[in-house]
Amino acid sequence: MTSFVNTDFPAVHPGVIRAEAFVAVVQQRRTGFNGTKSLAALLLAAMVAALVVVADQLVDTWDDGHLLAAWVLLCSLGFAVMALLADSARAASNGIVRRLSGWIQARARAHADARMWEMAQKDYRVMADISAAIARAEVE
Repeated sequence: MTSFVNTDFPAVHPGVIRAEAFVAVVQQRRTGFNGTKSLAALLLAAMVAALVVVADQLVDTWDDGHLLAAWVLLCSLGFAVMALLADSARAASNGIVRRLSGWIQARARAHADARMWEMAQKDYRVMADISAAIARAEVE
């Protein structure tokens, strides 16, 4: 007499499932993380701290320290403003580049259309192709 044993073994190892879930969580968390912002904030804080230390050292040794302190405050304010406006400046530059790219593409299409029309004026086959394409577009 022949008997068969049916065993149900998982097709995927449980450790692999856990590892894939971990990688998915890490990728999901990483999508919202912007390392450049954190790095910019850290560098800005380091620069401001260095300016404060230098200003303190210079103000202690000079008699006319108020002018220097005002200068250091102005520089640190400038760096802070640059850091705060970096995102809006990046967004503005991306918008300008997008509009400029669209304008360049529109100019290229207009130039290609002008060349095609000029060629169609000289070659009846090209004009027939253009007429057929216009007729197909009107039917659809």
